[in-house]
Amino acid sequence: MSENLNEIFTVFMVLFAVIDIVGNIPIIIDLRNKVGHIQSEKASIIAGIIMIVFLFVGESLLGFLGVTVHSFAVAGSFILFFIALEMILGITLYKEDDDDALNASVFPIAFPLIAGPGSLTTLLSLKAEYSWENILVAILLNVLLIYVVLKTSSRIEKMIGPNGIKIIRKIFGVILLAIAVKIFASNLPQLLPK
Repeated sequence: MSENLNEIFTVFMVLFAVIDIVGNIPIIIDLRNKVGHIQSEKASIIAGIIMIVFLFVGESLLGFLGVTVHSFAVAGSFILFFIALEMILGITLYKEDDDDALNASVFPIAFPLIAGPGSLTTLLSLKAEYSWENILVAILLNVLLIYVVLKTSSRIEKMIGPNGIKIIRKIFGVILLAIAVKIFASNLPQLLPK
């Protein structure tokens, strides 16, 4: 039992660090300001479903599509790169559709911010080391935490204030840009012919 709890805690912490929901608060606030409302339940549930499905069929699904985990990660790094540019430069690249709140809840919040290339490739790595039952519990705990952060993002915004948000947004934009570059750089060599 204690071994299972240790595994769950370890996997939870790894996923928590990779998902970085706390670090994504400025992005979430920015998107909420753009679209008016983010459906926290929908974003959390969709992110959870994506991660759970990917845990079980990720590698075979990518293989079936002829896509490697590395090319998947590189594609995701581009999305993170453009979101980071928006945050740093204060420009809008993300095209707003008619049903903005619904779309923002799914893209880019559920995917790729929460269930992105980092968390999905991490899941494949964790599956090699830990039992799928413990990984599943860790995913569900992270989804619950994500829901709480998404639901309270407006309160967090009030505590930090508009200037604090701008500063944090720029800082986390640079961090997100660095993460995007790291994902790109670590996966690109595997795609290049040897």
